[in-house]
Order: sequence, then structure tokens, then C-alpha cells
Amino acid sequence: MIWPFPLRERFVQFVSTRFPSPRGLRPFWWPLEAKGWQWIEAGKDVPEFNERTVRQQRHHSIFRLTKHKEKTILSTKTMNDPKRTFAQRLAQARKMRGLSLRALAGKLAGRISHNALHKYERAQMMPDSEVLIALADALDQDVDFFFRAPSLELKELQFRKASRLGVREEEAIRERAVDYFERHREIEELLGIASQFKNPLADSSVRRGDEVEEAAGKLREEWRLGEDPLPNVREMLESKGIMMFEVDAPESFNGFAGRADGHPAIVLAKWLDRDLPRKRFTALHEVGHLLLKFPPDMASKDQETLCHRFAGAMLIPRRVFTAEFGGHRQHVSLAELANLKARYGLSIAALMHRALDLELITPAMYRRFCIVSRQKGWHKQEPGDYAGRESSGRFEQLVVRAASEAVISESKGAALLNEPFADFRERLAGVE
Repeated sequence: MIWPFPLRERFVQFVSTRFPSPRGLRPFWWPLEAKGWQWIEAGKDVPEFNERTVRQQRHHSIFRLTKHKEKTILSTKTMNDPKRTFAQRLAQARKMRGLSLRALAGKLAGRISHNALHKYERAQMMPDSEVLIALADALDQDVDFFFRAPSLELKELQFRKASRLGVREEEAIRERAVDYFERHREIEELLGIASQFKNPLADSSVRRGDEVEEAAGKLREEWRLGEDPLPNVREMLESKGIMMFEVDAPESFNGFAGRADGHPAIVLAKWLDRDLPRKRFTALHEVGHLLLKFPPDMASKDQETLCHRFAGAMLIPRRVFTAEFGGHRQHVSLAELANLKARYGLSIAALMHRALDLELITPAMYRRFCIVSRQKGWHKQEPGDYAGRESSGRFEQLVVRAASEAVISESKGAALLNEPFADFRERLAGVE
């Protein structure tokens, strides 16, 4: 059966019967308009369309215009169940703040009971507009967040063994990562640059250290990195299709790797900015978890060891390190190690372990180094400096580009970056 475009008023009536709009609150269809949805009234002449009708999907289907390769295309989107969407987003927002249901009820000062919150998260009931605003304020989210259908799932998470996080802390980090990766993938899709990641090491199984060295060399070759020092590991990984997110977290957490709807993703703790060599090593360690193929019977401890070696091999390839280190050594000066640290962005401890892995020093010499390092407190504050940079503005750049080219609205750009509208408009100020 062929149906004409629904009137805006008809959809508004449908929404308002379910979500009463309070005074001063943006209408609930605003998030759709912010995403680029355009309303077409029945009978209105739209010359860009070569079709005037579409098949009905449901009685509340919504329609939008999208542009692809300079052609206007008609696409349809069917609304998800609003209760289910709200329930999922409420649970996510609560976990992002590290709150239990009772803690959230307490933060709301008795305005909403624990029982009511429980029913909201089970999609058994919907809040009225006053309650919705109270929830948004308590959880520091825009109202729009609660009606954005979830579009991404984070799986195959591998937290570092050194992480000593509670369940709520892990949930908070995971949900913040999901929120960021959703926004990241959305802007890539809007700009038409989303792509499937291809693992260059998918066919290589590793069990021994020498196989890890070969895998690291192969990856450097496939990614055309040469053998020079890596100036910015995060920027390099994002340019190769690995999504990166940095999160405020306690020092008991370094990072984890996972897959966002099959796409490789890494989360790092922001406190690592105080120790850039460690941050670089951690990022590449997580890359090892994502790309290396281990035998199914390999213990997790052995996998960690091989990922450590992979990170070192990526930062300083075997041939380069052997030449720089000077081959087999009986004694190594601190000045030499500090110089290598400054050039390659690898800690002195990791450099000595790499020398041990490549059999350039004896186990006895490495043990003596560890004893001295502990006595001098180098495990807390290591000598030598690394003056590199480990950051990336790729996501912000993509959002600003999309807004500048009118692919998204300014309000949508502000929502994607989680910043005030006025601040985002300042970003767009520039040469016309």
C-alpha cells in the first residue's frame, strides 16, 4: 500500500501523547532535526525528489533527506520503541556516573523513588516531563540523549591484568567508551568515510617471541611506518582505523581493548599523560591484543608477555634496537638509556627488558638493574625525559568539518562533542 508523507503535526501528536513537553524544554522531535531530519508536508512541492511516496513501514515512520555523491536520496527510518530506548539510555547514563539505582534516587532528593527508577530501566513505564528534566540534570545529560537509539555494542573487552577496578568503576568506563565510540562512528558515517578495518596480521598465529618480532615487522611494513621512531602513537593508530578514547580513571586502570561492533577500539586512562612512554607502550600493548592471533590453549599470562614484547618491537624494531644498543653488553650507562628513551619514547625499564628479550644482556644483569631501579625509586620516577606528543584531534576535526560543510547542524556538532552550543560556534568562526 502506498502512503504519502505524514504531516509534521501528525507525528508531533503521536510523540506528545507519549512524552508531554514541558514549558521551556525543546520539543522531543528536536534531536531528529539536529541529526538532519527534514519535515516534508503532504502536497508540498519538493523538486529534489523523484519519488513523492514511500511504502508505510509503521504508522509512525519518519523520513529524511540525505546526500550521497551529490545526489539526493530518499531514506526511511523507523522509530525504536521509546520506552526501550529510554530504559537503555537511562541505565547507561547512570552507569557512566558510577551510580546504583539507590544512589541515583538519593541524588534526586526523594523526587523519584528507587522503585520508579527500577521500572524505568525495565521499560515498564515512562517519566513525565518534570521527572525527565530532573534525571537529565542529575546525570549531567541533555534530554536528547535519552531518546537516541543505541547503535553500538562494545564486546571482547580485555582489561589489563594490573587493573584493580570495582564492578561499578568498570561499568562506568565501559559505558563512557560506548557513548564516545557511538558518536565517533556516527560522524564517520555522516561524512561517508566509515570503513571496515582489515587486520594485516589476521593470518599470523604467534606462540613465541621471535614470531611476535616478525609480526611487528610485518605490521610496520603494511602500515608503511618504516623503522624510524613513532612520533605520535595515538594519531598513527587512529589514522590506521583503530578508534581511541581517553577516560578519567583511577591509577589502578591503564587501559583495555575491545571491539565496537567488530571495529577495533582502545580505551586509555587520561592519567597516562603524565607518563608518555608508558602511555605509548600501553596503547601498543592493547594493539597486540587486538591484532595478534594466539593459540586457543595459551594462558592469559603468556599472552600478556607476548603483547609486552609486541609493544616494544613496534616502538623499536629488532634490527634498529640491536644497532642502537650496541649488540651484546656487559655494562650499560644510564646516559645511554636516557638518550634512547628521549628518541624512541620507551621507558628505561622497557628498554632493559627489550634488551633481555633480544638476548643482548644476561638475565643476571637484568636482575641487577631491577634491584638498583627499585632502590633508587625509578619504578615511581624514572630518570630521563621524553618530549613527544601523544594526542589526537581527529574526532573534533571531523565534527567541525561536518558542521562547516553543513552536513550536520551546529547544534548537532555541539551534541557530538558534548560541549555548550556557544563554545562550538566559536570553533566554527574562521575565514569565509
